[in-house]
Amino acid sequence: MENKRNYQRELDSIIKEITNKGIRPTLLLHSCCGPCSSYVMEYLNKYFKIKLFFYNPNIHPAEEYERRLEAQKKVLESLPLCDAELIEGEYDPKAWFEAVKGLEKEPEGGKRCQVCIRLRMERAAQQAVKLKADYFATTLTVSPHKNAPYINSAGEEIEKTVTVPYLVSDFKKKNGYKRSVELCRIYDIYRQNYCGCTYSIWE
Repeated sequence: MENKRNYQRELDSIIKEITNKGIRPTLLLHSCCGPCSSYVMEYLNKYFKIKLFFYNPNIHPAEEYERRLEAQKKVLESLPLCDAELIEGEYDPKAWFEAVKGLEKEPEGGKRCQVCIRLRMERAAQQAVKLKADYFATTLTVSPHKNAPYINSAGEEIEKTVTVPYLVSDFKKKNGYKRSVELCRIYDIYRQNYCGCTYSIWE
């Protein structure tokens, strides 16, 4: 797995290229939660037409899922000049539990998390194809608790199986995570205190 690449610099290069062309491509952006999406949308909205894909069958319990979905909607309503469209993916915890079967005792950040991330990114890529988007990406790299090299590696592997290119990122750069915290404070956005799944509650 690549771990020495500067993904932010690569993203800067892509943004410069599309800006020079005077275009605003469509980006299918997978969102893990409202707080993480806040900074990412503020940052990318002027460069991309964002279709925000909220697909998170890992979130437990169902009441928490609804709470996070409402927080996501509030972010979209609150951010100025944001014209992103929200697309809610299917909430199917049964499929998620099946995907991580046998990995229940893995530590947070281990193989179970990798399977979880890849599952959601694969679904995002499929949605990008369906909507004929120009790129697909995920907000997950804004978190200091997530492995950006793994996420980008997974995205580039998935890219080979679909017709839509993956947009590399490391959104925690440029104080992205810090800005997401600020935005949540400004707009009174709910910030969860665990990643999402039942196993992360225990940890």
